[in-house]
Amino acid sequence: MTPTAAPVRRNHRATYREVLAEPRFRLLFSARTVAITAGSLRITTFSVLVFAATGSPLLSALAFGIGFLPQLFGSLLLGSLADRLPPRALIAGGYALEGAAAVLLALVRMPIAASLGVMAVVALVTPVSGGASGRLVAQWLEGDAYVLGRSLNNIASSGAQLSGLALGGAVVAVLGPQRALAVSAALYLGCALAVRVRLPRLEPGGFGGAPGGARGDGGAVRASLRGAGLLLRGRTVRRLMLAQWLPPAFVAGAEGLIVAYAGGRHFAPGWYAVLMGCLPVGMLVGDLLVGRLLEPAARERLVVPLAALTGLPLAGFAAEPGVGVSSCLLLLCGFGFAYALGLQRPFLDALPHDGQGQAFGLLGSGSMTLQGIVPVCFGSVAAATGTGGAIALAGGAAVLTAGWMLAWHPPTSPVPVPAPSTGS
Repeated sequence: MTPTAAPVRRNHRATYREVLAEPRFRLLFSARTVAITAGSLRITTFSVLVFAATGSPLLSALAFGIGFLPQLFGSLLLGSLADRLPPRALIAGGYALEGAAAVLLALVRMPIAASLGVMAVVALVTPVSGGASGRLVAQWLEGDAYVLGRSLNNIASSGAQLSGLALGGAVVAVLGPQRALAVSAALYLGCALAVRVRLPRLEPGGFGGAPGGARGDGGAVRASLRGAGLLLRGRTVRRLMLAQWLPPAFVAGAEGLIVAYAGGRHFAPGWYAVLMGCLPVGMLVGDLLVGRLLEPAARERLVVPLAALTGLPLAGFAAEPGVGVSSCLLLLCGFGFAYALGLQRPFLDALPHDGQGQAFGLLGSGSMTLQGIVPVCFGSVAAATGTGGAIALAGGAAVLTAGWMLAWHPPTSPVPVPAPSTGS
């Protein structure tokens, strides 16, 4: 890592240009964006294949979610590897495994249970490569540049999800499901090759991968369980993880009801897709504006109000509005997701240095798992309250989470005193 002339101050406002000037971040950022597009294409196509083979909406939904639900188990059982193994091999290997799974699904006729098993196995190792990538970004980007790096990743994720879903429908229509999976595999393998060739070989970041410097003398699984336990027992880390898990999970519960809501309100065909697209568009705009225009301290002051904004607009669905109002409510809801930018520096500061990879993997996998479970819960609620009422309840849960955050999140975090420069 290139030495800096002086410590980066928390309240120094970085720019997206400065962040993208770091070539190693630019490589990981580009590869991740392409991989998200490939993942959206693969998930959509696999779901179509399963529905065509079985005619079962349940199995089709399981095919859609199977790539998310096992991630928490993978993080708990294998997460320490993100700090114990060389990151280039982990990141490139993760993309290669995703590509190999897509090739297998495209070329080999398997029973549905076996194909779901393939996807579940891949999901188990996803947090390891994701954690290694997150640790590298935290090492290469300092101060506010790290927060804007997370903002760029969020923006790219929203855009890639939109393009991947749109690409999925077009590619499946033109090429058929098997060839669409082959396109997904080619994108993944291209990412793996780019990382393998262009990312320098780096050493693992910790001593055994367990927070607090604990060595992994009991193997990867025991070290991972011990490390996850130490992370979650720390009150600050636990609070900051929950704050980043819960509002998106409740919004996902509302999002999972949009198709049913549009059908129940007899919106014109295709409008459900417009409504679903409003959330990522709002997220993209929110991250761009909050990340680019606000000072670091202002982002931290706005954490709780923006977190509340993820839920407050959803309360409007209790009145069962039409297409126009529903679209505006979902755009506002998506904008509120920018609250997480104000939590990035406090979260990084709370992590033990030699457990960062596992912590980032756990952060992502926990979020993905909850976003797979919570929609099922609110789907059950909708049977009793109606879809509009259930969406409003999901928004209320997000607002309650913001209220809980108000009890412990300070308006601004204290600015650390810079350490004396050693000249190295």
